[in-house]
Amino acid sequence: MGKLLSFLNESQVEAGCDEAGRGCLAGPVVAAAVILPRDFEHDWLNDSKQLSHKKRMLLKEIIEESAIAYAVEFVFEREIESINILNASITAMKRAVDKLSLQPEHLLIDGNRFSAGTIPHTCVIKGDGKFMSIAAASILAKTYRDHYMTQLHQKLPHYQWDVNKGYPTIKHRQAIQEFGPSEHHRMSFKLLSPNQMSLF
Repeated sequence: MGKLLSFLNESQVEAGCDEAGRGCLAGPVVAAAVILPRDFEHDWLNDSKQLSHKKRMLLKEIIEESAIAYAVEFVFEREIESINILNASITAMKRAVDKLSLQPEHLLIDGNRFSAGTIPHTCVIKGDGKFMSIAAASILAKTYRDHYMTQLHQKLPHYQWDVNKGYPTIKHRQAIQEFGPSEHHRMSFKLLSPNQMSLF
């Protein structure tokens, strides 16, 4: 993979936005918005999914110390179900942008869907592997969400959210089948696999 780009529009204050947890069965969707300095560089910076936990945590500290502005927002399960996961992801990103201490002039959005607001935006498919600000946002969104799910694990250890973070792993679905869904599960999602459903 080539070097990540600093900006799409160098003359503007640009914020990168990304979310984490869209495909999970439990827990919130979390989004971050990040404005990086013009001269920011780091060799490790990449899509958060391509990094080890240790590197993500180190980069989280570096991003928070170096960013001109950053914000992280959560949209929880019942709101996800009331507006659907796509709208929840967009809502989380918009809230993160609104929370920034400096208003950006342009937004770089990871993915191909975003509803227009007052700030011009550009959607970038797989943008977390192309632009530094989106990569930084992906790292913050994932590390904040992972920390939240690890905390939930302390209350409900049988779902193993410290390991699966709410994603649809085999063991997670087996735990749902054995113990039933919790208040943190997204009830509108397919919590059990077709094979598990056939057992009822």
